Amino acid sequence: MGLLDGKKILVTGVLTDGSIAFHIARLAQEQGAQVVLSSYGRVMSLTTRISARLPMPAPIIELDVTSAEDLQALESRVREHFPDGLDGVVHSIGFAPEAALGGNFLNTSWEDVATAMQVSAYSLKALTMAARPLFNGSGSVVGLDFDATVAWPKYDWMGVAKAALEATSRYLARDLGAENIRINLVAAGPIKTMAAKSIPGFQEFENVWNERAPLAWDVNDPVPAAQAAVALLSDWFPKTTAEIIHVDGGVHAMGA
Repeated sequence: MGLLDGKKILVTGVLTDGSIAFHIARLAQEQGAQVVLSSYGRVMSLTTRISARLPMPAPIIELDVTSAEDLQALESRVREHFPDGLDGVVHSIGFAPEAALGGNFLNTSWEDVATAMQVSAYSLKALTMAARPLFNGSGSVVGLDFDATVAWPKYDWMGVAKAALEATSRYLARDLGAENIRINLVAAGPIKTMAAKSIPGFQEFENVWNERAPLAWDVNDPVPAAQAAVALLSDWFPKTTAEIIHVDGGVHAMGA
């Protein structure tokens, strides 16, 4: 018997088989869930190719979280595959323009900041509200985070967006708790994903973790973070919401 037997899960952000989102989808299937993926535009072909590497190829729906049309159509698109709705949603979405990263914090324009905030933080609210009609008396939304309690080298406005993501999860948890919808985040340590490659100076993150993690950290292993997400999607955390689970080898709790 699997942790997610009989559950229907929407997973966003599957672009490569090295991503945390891919391993969430893989583990969810292995734990008994049916999975639908979302993708958009020019990256749809990547998601389609990677879906074939799952234990069972998953259907893919169109979803650009900055598109009001796509968000409005989410319910009908999901019900084409899961007529009875969803039990869980994985938010694995983040983006900041190049000018918002890499040590340019003091010079970044509002336009670039706004893009980072909309895609990386507001989208959690937008996606959750779009999925809300699909939940049947309960639901679990799990987002992927990167610890926003401190300022990281070169992370700049993406760090600010992650802080907004964390606050957004708390307010969603407050307002949707009465509907038994849980909102939690998994704050993973640095993983060599496609998103990480777009961060100038990513090597500096690797160095910090190698020096400070009480538990040995492997930047090439997304599975521990994926396992935490699957656990939060399950019924084993029925009264946990507004929580941030750190899967970072313990770095978040260490001093200098």
